[in-house]
Amino acid sequence: MRLAIQEDMLPGGTPLEKCGQAKSLGLAGIEYWGDGLTARVPEIVAAIQQTGVAAAAVNYGTQGRLIDADRPSREAALAAFRACVVNAVDLHAAGVVVVPQVGAPAVPDLTPYKSLIQLEYELLHNHLRTLSDYVYAIGVDLYIEPVNRYETHFINTLADGVRVRRRIKDHAHVKLAADLFHMALEEADPVAALCHHAADIGYVHLADSNRRLPGEGMIDFTEVATALHAVGYSGWVTLACGQPGHNADHAKGFLNDLPACLTRLKGAGF
Repeated sequence: MRLAIQEDMLPGGTPLEKCGQAKSLGLAGIEYWGDGLTARVPEIVAAIQQTGVAAAAVNYGTQGRLIDADRPSREAALAAFRACVVNAVDLHAAGVVVVPQVGAPAVPDLTPYKSLIQLEYELLHNHLRTLSDYVYAIGVDLYIEPVNRYETHFINTLADGVRVRRRIKDHAHVKLAADLFHMALEEADPVAALCHHAADIGYVHLADSNRRLPGEGMIDFTEVATALHAVGYSGWVTLACGQPGHNADHAKGFLNDLPACLTRLKGAGF
């Protein structure tokens, strides 16, 4: 396993400064946010080459709604996703993390024809029929991230995500991003869920049960690390704490606490 961190958790005004902070902490990679990333790619590539700190993944974030009743909105969201994929290739990142639906539903409930959830699964499935081959052809992975019920009604658990993968015949380049914070809210036994769905997981986000740094909440990260080693997981484990995508004002605070956190994580087996 390789430890990474989301870029907005690191202080610094330039990619080189952030990569330097990551390197000094002993982190192997940084996860970059997709919004506005294209213009920053050359500077990030230069920072990666200078420091050796890799790009772990690109996070699509909340750039658009892939599952929307409005076709132009869907097309715009898909265009933003494709840009993330291209940027991931340019950064030599492993893949793109995406939450298919954030917030209130954006398609109608057409029961008895099809329920809201059925329509959303159908829309996502039709997207993935082409996106799965696109990411395969271009050379990266797509990571679908289940998110807790307070942020979305759609794909809350690993089992929900697995349902998506089964419909595309477990495409090797479409996997799940398991986020420990969301799992703590949605899974009856997060560690058991990690083990049970190990073959479907391609990426892992680390945060404690209160969304703070690992070790500042209720999750037993020794159990998590033991489970990931037991199932042979060797991918990225990325710190995604606080308010992902909106942590710039708190980055200096994270920097003060990260050395102790990383010591705990390494002691736990990461």
